[in-house]
Amino acid sequence: MLGASVAWTGHAALMVLRVSPKDDPMKFTMRRSARIGGLVVLLVFGAQLAAAATLRVGMSDDPDTLDPAASGSFISLQITSAMCDKLIDIGPQLDPVPGLATEWHWSADNRALTINLREDAVFQDGEPFDAEAVKWNIDRYRTSPMSKRVSQLKPIKSVTVVDHHTVRFDLSEPYAPLLMMLSDRPGMMMAPKATEAAGDSVGAHPVCLGPYEFVRRVVQERVVLRRSAHYRDPSKAPFDELQFVDIPDASLRLANLQSGQLDLIERVAPTDLDTLRGDPRLKLASSPALGYQLIIFNLARGPMSDSPIGRDPRVREAFEASIDRETINQVVFAGQYIPDNQPEPVGGTYFDPDRPIPHRDLARAKALLKEAGQTRVAFTLLVGNDPVSAQVAQVMQSMAAEAGFDIKLQLMEAVSMVQAADRGEFQATINMWSGRTDPDQNISIWVACDGFLNRGRYCSPPLDKLLSDATRTTDTVERADLYRQAAAIYLKDRPVLFLDHYAWLWGASARLQGFTPYPDGLIRVKGMTLAP
Repeated sequence: MLGASVAWTGHAALMVLRVSPKDDPMKFTMRRSARIGGLVVLLVFGAQLAAAATLRVGMSDDPDTLDPAASGSFISLQITSAMCDKLIDIGPQLDPVPGLATEWHWSADNRALTINLREDAVFQDGEPFDAEAVKWNIDRYRTSPMSKRVSQLKPIKSVTVVDHHTVRFDLSEPYAPLLMMLSDRPGMMMAPKATEAAGDSVGAHPVCLGPYEFVRRVVQERVVLRRSAHYRDPSKAPFDELQFVDIPDASLRLANLQSGQLDLIERVAPTDLDTLRGDPRLKLASSPALGYQLIIFNLARGPMSDSPIGRDPRVREAFEASIDRETINQVVFAGQYIPDNQPEPVGGTYFDPDRPIPHRDLARAKALLKEAGQTRVAFTLLVGNDPVSAQVAQVMQSMAAEAGFDIKLQLMEAVSMVQAADRGEFQATINMWSGRTDPDQNISIWVACDGFLNRGRYCSPPLDKLLSDATRTTDTVERADLYRQAAAIYLKDRPVLFLDHYAWLWGASARLQGFTPYPDGLIRVKGMTLAP
């Protein structure tokens, strides 16, 4: 089925085409699970009508919300990163570099961080950016009932305006991840007056401080941004307009790229790499990823946690023994991903080499089920309705069946799946995380008692203490030891199962120049051009 509800505006020389929503023949975003696998006909104009002034990016999902305080999906992070500058940015080597903050320094006891701010920054509605605006934003992130950043910013005791362009964060204890936090969603600055006026609907029309400002969103179709007239650095906005187009099916994203309807697509399916490489009109860009896939189990969240897979860690251990991560990698990802059982990359500073990936062992899986008093265990696995996620789930379903698991797959649109998990309406669910440069936000979010993505409500006080201790030191060796002690607990309890670290695989038109992929997966448009 073809969708045709968004007007498309293109330019070719002096020609402007405006198509009504009813007549738009260039729109073919697929409507999620009911349409996956259906016959799709590409209707393409013979001439390339889209302007080089518009960059069209094919995305794998729809954002949950465009309010950085409330969002939890990577697609939302991708789009808000184009709209909202952060206090601190991330450089090519994943180190903190100046953003809206020009410099910063810690107090001698590491309980206060003072940052100096740019003096030439203005919000997209013309409101001035200053220390009061920073205080307002950070206080909103750390205290608002709808904010998912509260636990991340818990060590901040107060935010003090030192002068017009200086802010001090006073902490209840040293907190090593704070710089990374300020380079992530908590560092995104929203316009205080516009955000307060919007109330609960701020995500429908966010106003930030950044190179592109929000124009419109059509749910499950696209988000459109335009260059902000108030932005200080035109080089960060080389395009007049950015369009993030929602196309869950990886093959459809590639087909759109081939037909010229898109200029850049994320998450090329590894099985489509040969097709992309064989097309002279296209090119591949890739990068190792900080991100990974994992399964979350519901251990203590409402009635759906009352199941063998939720109650008994031996059953979860049996499930892990029934699957083979390398088989998943070869069958689904053409060997491009890196199987892993931890949130840190294999061989990384915080990876525990003494706890390697377990091999598939059907005999052990069956023995564990018997020990738990089970012969066959049934549970439902929530899965995103894109074909790649569905295939991962199907491979695991087949492997686990041999050990005694009857897994029902429930395919859901991504935002709906996240919302269901947030409500505790799941037994197990596959998730992805784009990864962070500080180890705390690769593990605590899932397994700390108050982790903002701890949807299954796992809680271990000894684990919490180790994770807390690890945030209070900046000594790498000491932190690594603490995270390895933590791994001994969560790898035994298995509230989550990490599956693999993935690679960022981008497809681009040969006309697109200057695109450089980063391990965090975020698009930096500065320096990019699109030839006619």
